[in-house]
Amino acid sequence: MRHPRRPPATRHEATRYPGPAWNAQPWPALAQPSLRTKWGRLFLRRRRLIAALFLCAAAAVAVQQLTPASPPTTTVVVASRDLPAGHVLATGDFRTLALNPAMIPDGTLDPSSTALTNGQLSGPVRRGEVLTDASLLGTGLLTGAPPGSQAVPLRLSDLSTLPLLRQGQLVTVVLSVTKELDGVATNHVLAEGVPVLWTPALGPENSGLLPDGSNTDAVVVVAASPEQSMQLAGAISRGKVFLILLN
Repeated sequence: MRHPRRPPATRHEATRYPGPAWNAQPWPALAQPSLRTKWGRLFLRRRRLIAALFLCAAAAVAVQQLTPASPPTTTVVVASRDLPAGHVLATGDFRTLALNPAMIPDGTLDPSSTALTNGQLSGPVRRGEVLTDASLLGTGLLTGAPPGSQAVPLRLSDLSTLPLLRQGQLVTVVLSVTKELDGVATNHVLAEGVPVLWTPALGPENSGLLPDGSNTDAVVVVAASPEQSMQLAGAISRGKVFLILLN
């Protein structure tokens, strides 16, 4: 059985039933999260990375606390290469180096010293060795010798001994005296166990210890006590002077 068809709504009936309420008004705006909430979410997402950064910072602080402070240093002059005995210093033969004051010997040369440009070495110097007043010929020749020691020049009778001598070599000085032309020579020990301070190999042109023009080919300088110096002075005029090299 067919139902009767409903007649179309009139204009007044259409205005009597408006649409749903949500279709007439917009949705309310959502509340924005606070800054504290944002940081909290970021911390939760990056918690492993943040923990690793804190661990690294703690390790750095611990290493800094355990590392000893750098000790104070003093600038000294050292040889920049191996230098032979008698070498006249020039620019390039030395350099400056910062060392612990407890490791610096006495008498170190000042970097601005004029002796570094024209000083003459009294002995061989190794690369990196600190240069002191004892490294140069001059007033430092007796540095370290017993109190009262004197530098005594000796003219030798046997020139073949000279190439065997080195600075610091201990020698015994012997005077050989012949009373007659064909007589038997008598040997006298003038000084025993004295160190050699200077040889012609250290300054073939002029040592600075003897006047210019002096014949230094057979002259050596030894350190002796005041009593030994009196025996050694002018020994060549009393006979022949020889050296015995000691071990």
